[in-house]
Amino acid sequence: MTILIRLRDAVKDILRKADMVLLALCLVATAYGILLIATATAYRGEAFQLRRVIIQTAGTVLGIGAYFIFSSIDVEHFAEKWPIFLIFNLGFIALLLKFGVGGETTGNQAWLDLPGFPVMIQPAEVVKLTYTVLLAKQIAWFRDNKKMRGLSSLIFPAAHAGFMFLWIYVISDDAGSALVYLMIYAGMALAAGLAWYWFALGIGGLGAGVGLLAIFQKLPQYWVDRFHVILDHSYSPNKVGYQQIRGMLALGSGGLFGQGLFQGIQTQSSDSLPYRYTDFIFCVCGEELGMIGCVAVILLEFAVVYRCFQTARVARSSMDALICVGFASMLIFQTIENIGMCLFVMPVIGLTLPFFSYGGSSILTLFAAMGVVSGVRSRTLPDWLRKTS
Repeated sequence: MTILIRLRDAVKDILRKADMVLLALCLVATAYGILLIATATAYRGEAFQLRRVIIQTAGTVLGIGAYFIFSSIDVEHFAEKWPIFLIFNLGFIALLLKFGVGGETTGNQAWLDLPGFPVMIQPAEVVKLTYTVLLAKQIAWFRDNKKMRGLSSLIFPAAHAGFMFLWIYVISDDAGSALVYLMIYAGMALAAGLAWYWFALGIGGLGAGVGLLAIFQKLPQYWVDRFHVILDHSYSPNKVGYQQIRGMLALGSGGLFGQGLFQGIQTQSSDSLPYRYTDFIFCVCGEELGMIGCVAVILLEFAVVYRCFQTARVARSSMDALICVGFASMLIFQTIENIGMCLFVMPVIGLTLPFFSYGGSSILTLFAAMGVVSGVRSRTLPDWLRKTS
C-alpha cells in the first residue's frame, strides 16, 4: 500500500509540474495530423491505412509518456555527462553504416532496420534531443563566460554543428535532416547574442561556396535540379518538378473550405500526389480542408513555437533558455521548409511537417523535445528572485 501511495504521489507531482498547455497544443496538432494521415492513406486500402494510423497513434502514446518523463528530468544535470552524449550522438548515427536502409519514401540511408525490432528508427530524429542539449550547454558556457564576443565563441559551437551536419550527411545522404542541425545552431547562436555580421559572413561564404561548386559542376545533380526547378517551374515537369506541381494543383483545387475529407480528387487518386502522408501532407490538407484547414495547421504550429519562446523567457539559466530556443528553431525551420516546399518556393529536401506528417520516430522525438521544454518551465525562477538574479 505504501508503494502505491508513493507511486500515486509521484504521478501527481509529475502532472502538476508538466506544462499541460503545451501538451494540449501538441495533442491537438497530432490528432489533426492523424486525421490527415488517415485520409491521405485511404487510397492504398484499409490495411495500409490502419497500419499507418496505428503506428502514428502508438508513437503519440509513447510520446506522451516521454513528455512526462522528460518534464520531470533536469537536463542540466545530465548535460554534465556531455562526453556520453557526444559518443551517443556519433555512435547512433554510425549504426546506419551497418543497419541503414532507405525507408519507405526516400532513397537515402537514413533509417535503422535493426534485426528483431518491429519498426524502423530514424537516428537523426532521436539525436536532435541530445544534440540540442549538448549544443545549448556549449553555447551557454561561452555566453556566460565570454559574452559571445571572442572568436572561440563562434568557432567551437559552429564547428560542433558543422561536424554533425557532415556526419549525418556523409553517412546517411540525408541533407534535409542534417540541415535542421545547422538551423538549431543558428537559432541558439542568435538568441545568445552572436553578432549579426557573423551570420552575414557565414551566409555569404556558404552561398559563394555553393556557387563555386555549381560552376565547377561538383554539386550532386539532384541538388542542382531541385534548385533549378524552384527558379523555373517549367523545368522537368514530369520528373524533378512533378511532386511540387501535383502538390500545387492539390492545394489550389481546395479553395476556401476544401473538397471534403476523403473526397480530394488527387488525395484519393492512386497515382497523382506523391508522398502525400509524409512530405506533402500540407497539400492533402489544402485540397480536402481548404485554406481554412491550412490556416489551422499554421496556427497550431505557431502556438507550439510561441509556447517554447515563452518558456525560454522565464528560464532559470542560459542553458535552459537556449534549449527552448533550439527546439523552437527546429520547429520553425521544418514548418517553413515543408510548407514552402508544398507552395513551390522551397526545394524538396525531405523534411516532414512537425506533428502532422507520418513518422513514428518523428512524433516520439517531438513529444520528448516538448517534454524537455515543459521541464524547463517547471524549474523557472519566481518573479521576485528573477528580478534580483
